Amino acid sequence: MHIAQNWRLKSQRYRLAGEVCEHCGAKIFPPRDVCPNCSHPAKARFEFSGRGEVYSFSAMHETAAEFQRFRPFTMALVKLEEGPLVTAQLTDVEPEEVSIGMPVEMVTRRLTEEGKEGIILYGYKFRPALQSIA
Repeated sequence: MHIAQNWRLKSQRYRLAGEVCEHCGAKIFPPRDVCPNCSHPAKARFEFSGRGEVYSFSAMHETAAEFQRFRPFTMALVKLEEGPLVTAQLTDVEPEEVSIGMPVEMVTRRLTEEGKEGIILYGYKFRPALQSIA
């Protein structure tokens, strides 16, 4: 990913900023020009809480070179409490401790480094929730 692209996506990557459709009320992540539910424009900004639960997951033992230092790690589909499913890496938890339905919360963490200069790119990951979702 290039620096300019990362800069454009920073609100989405650091705060889970998406959109809400003003026509049908669907919460959308990542942001899109058109609502996937009703095909109307969806331009109203919406910030997700960052809380959700593990919907599905897989332990990753073999990865691309830039993710070798994280392995083994868990990739999960996280169902946000507002509805959308988000694919993300789980952190602060061993793969064998993960379970479907486990409450999680978003954290901003290091994703990778880019180029010879070692520019560090950050983004969202999820960890076990410190407090249960009510």
